[in-house]
Formats: sequence, structure tokens, C-alpha cells
Amino acid sequence: MPNLTKRDLVIRISNETGMVQQDVLNVIQKTLDYLTESLAKGQSVELRNFGVFEVKLRKARVGRNPNKPENDVPIPPRAVVKFKAGKEMKAKVMKLSEDLSSKPASDQPENP
Repeated sequence: MPNLTKRDLVIRISNETGMVQQDVLNVIQKTLDYLTESLAKGQSVELRNFGVFEVKLRKARVGRNPNKPENDVPIPPRAVVKFKAGKEMKAKVMKLSEDLSSKPASDQPENP
């Protein structure tokens, strides 16, 4: 199953709304730019029925190189973006897991 790309979104929205693809692309890009800008300022972004993006600060910690476990590797503190799915998205994704679990094992795709 291929991934959904920004181009795919542009084409689908353009076909459904009759808008020119370049206009749809501009709207999608501006939306993503504003989301990124807000997150870069440390603000949370809440999209009802979709989910919440928020910035979390990870503490500094000590990691290990699996090839040389005797060497400690300091990992500095950093900001990361976390996503928490909304109620509707969770329900739709849960339906996918129910569908997959009800199929016989021979029908399920193998992970490479």
C-alpha cells in the first residue's frame, strides 16, 4: 500500500472541489507552514477530530553504542514534536486493526 503524499492530496482535493491544483497546493503548503511556525514557537496545534501536535522537551541522557557498549555517548536535551490522535482518527485506525486481526494469517502481508 503506497504512502499518501502532498501531491496525492492536491490531486484529490482539486478533483473533488474543482479548484485549480496550484491553488490547492498553495493552501496546503500555507497550512503546513503555519503549523510548523506554531510548533517552532513551542505552541501546541489542535485540529478537532484529527489530533494534537505538541512540542515536548526531552532531557539529556546517556546512550550506549551497541558496537562499543563500554563507551558512553552523551545525548543532549532537545525538543521533539509529539502527535496524539483525536477520537475519530483513533476509531478509524482501530477499525483497521480489527479488520486485520479478523483475516486469516495467510492473507496478511508479511513485514520485510
